[in-house]
Amino acid sequence: MLNRRFFHAAFLVAIAAAATLLPPADVRAQSVLRVVKHSDLKIVDPIWTTAYITRDHGYMIYDTLFATDANNQIRPQMVDKFDISPDKLTYTMTLRDGLLWHDGNTVTAADCVASIKRWGAKDAMGQKMMSFVKEMPIVDAKTFKIILSAPTGLVLTALGKPSSAVPFMMPKRVAETSPSEQISDYTGSGPFVFKKDEWKPGDKAVYVKFDKYKPRAEPPSGLAGGKVAKVDRVEWRVVADQQTAVNALIQGEIDFIEQPSHDLLPILRNEGNVKLVDWNPLGNQYAFRFNTTAKPFDNAKVRQALLYAFNQQDFLQAVVGDKQYYKVCKALFVCGTPLASDKGMDGLLESNFTKAQALLKEAGYDGTPIVLLHSTDLQVLTNLAPVAKSLMEKAGFKVDMQDMDWQSVVARRAKKDPPSQGGWHAFLTSWVSADILNPVSTAFLNASCDKALFGWPCDMEIEKLRDDFARETDPAKQKAIAEAVQLRWTQYPTHIHLGQWYQPGASRKNVDGYVVAPASVFWNISKTGK
Repeated sequence: MLNRRFFHAAFLVAIAAAATLLPPADVRAQSVLRVVKHSDLKIVDPIWTTAYITRDHGYMIYDTLFATDANNQIRPQMVDKFDISPDKLTYTMTLRDGLLWHDGNTVTAADCVASIKRWGAKDAMGQKMMSFVKEMPIVDAKTFKIILSAPTGLVLTALGKPSSAVPFMMPKRVAETSPSEQISDYTGSGPFVFKKDEWKPGDKAVYVKFDKYKPRAEPPSGLAGGKVAKVDRVEWRVVADQQTAVNALIQGEIDFIEQPSHDLLPILRNEGNVKLVDWNPLGNQYAFRFNTTAKPFDNAKVRQALLYAFNQQDFLQAVVGDKQYYKVCKALFVCGTPLASDKGMDGLLESNFTKAQALLKEAGYDGTPIVLLHSTDLQVLTNLAPVAKSLMEKAGFKVDMQDMDWQSVVARRAKKDPPSQGGWHAFLTSWVSADILNPVSTAFLNASCDKALFGWPCDMEIEKLRDDFARETDPAKQKAIAEAVQLRWTQYPTHIHLGQWYQPGASRKNVDGYVVAPASVFWNISKTGK
């Protein structure tokens, strides 16, 4: 009798233990997509930061008035219909029926106007668009106008821009938050709802399908069209080690890796249950960003010295390695696109250390150590700063390279403190090519001083050329203006582009429907089986 009771008790304990290993019943009944993103999600305001992990979070829970399709055409998204007056000065926007916030309230024109204002105060392209805006009157609950002081082709292009900072629509109460402060209310109207109660930085972020989301009727195309959530739950898992993530994908423990290490792609290519997904064929461009407010980078000649000291091949080889996934390209506006040009680039980016040293001497560089922020946790960035440090030292700089995770870089680069007191001189990052196709959209070319992106370059000549580009509609004249911007940039460098690179994702073969776009998005994706 004693033995029978003992085994019965042991059986109950075993059942209870097994139950703790299973997900909750509501999760087990759902289709769950498990994803390893390129970074941990720590900042969740996609207007406050340009970080792509935060942009991607934005696409999960928010929606946009317009969107860029697979052919780089701007299409209505939340907007049902719009009208442009004959004089090109008044845009009338009417929202679609059935748009709801995640709290059940109806999306209104007032929400959209407030959202445009907050985004337009922060984003480089938004600032330029808003410089043409005289007023944005609300007509009724679903309709508002954008009235311009002068014609510009920027309105639809800016409102439909595909990447950071995306003009996501937020409730008016949220959008009225100062653009210099982060929001604390994450109510969106997009296809997924952010589960704030399950968000654990360093572990995971969770999104669940918004059952009341009303997608457009058109099929998805780029970031436009119908955003149909075909899985019930998306989990962004944090797996810092690339080999561990690849092993988990092969074993079916996760479903998708956004940015697998290039040196592990041959393993994934030969794995029977895995496929590579080229979700961003236009690629990316590496960039070195100066803090122009901090000595010695307040001196343009010191910045020019690095235009001579750097070369793209060293950076691309150190990070990507495989030549099929990178391209040396001196064009500021991306090789293979309409505004690409080598104008003014002769002799630059060729590691001419003699010329670099001469410029430093002319500038009176006094040996001030350059505080170089080194992101250590993102494979596609980790090797950039050590290469920069080596080339800078050969040119005559002293370099203080400081290691930190990417989210710490994102937080620190927003600070204007002196570099010796928690500020910074330089960091390296990457832009998706869709962000940098012209002088207005390229955020690092915004040279409007305190209104510019972190680094805060201040050059009225660049700004005048960007204004000229915004007003021009003739493609040939736009090309000439873009070349003039590139020439001025060689005299007043705001950043240095370090080559183009390409990154396939890796997915289980039972997952389909990935959207080809500049951002990694998770609508239209279906999963069969485990």
